[in-house]
Amino acid sequence: MSFTYDAVGATRENGVCPPGFHPLHVRTRIGEGEGVFRRAAEAVMTWEMHRALGVGIDASSDRAAPGVDVTVTLAGVIRAPCRVVWTVEEYRRVGWAYGTLSGHPECGEEAFVVERTGDGTVWLTVNAFSRGAKWYARAGGPATRGLQHAYARRCGAVLRRLCGESD
Repeated sequence: MSFTYDAVGATRENGVCPPGFHPLHVRTRIGEGEGVFRRAAEAVMTWEMHRALGVGIDASSDRAAPGVDVTVTLAGVIRAPCRVVWTVEEYRRVGWAYGTLSGHPECGEEAFVVERTGDGTVWLTVNAFSRGAKWYARAGGPATRGLQHAYARRCGAVLRRLCGESD
């Protein structure tokens, strides 16, 4: 199966949005310190954050890595096949992005990156670009994009909870 868009890997650069796509950029404070950073990084890299969101995750590996196929299932009905396009595992920055495959209701890419800034604050950034691929995603228009923003904000809230910080 091949990707459903041309700009594969474009989420590596925050703010990049190919023509004809809608951008998404949500940054959430998770907590502070090395322990919170390591816990958040592990939860993102092992699909734990996504599973804690209540979505189904069927991945070809226990850990995000380029080429890993992932199918996200929403409400037990909507299946969204994706493939990991890049990962980053640096001293203060850990995360990955996946791109949509045929059958996904959207077309585009989404990145989940945990970062620890110089003052020790830990952040989750969800960076994406997308457009509707299935008729119901296109018909939803702004409502579909609103749901995507709500999902990205929920990722941050769930990760903060997993790392022991209160909302």
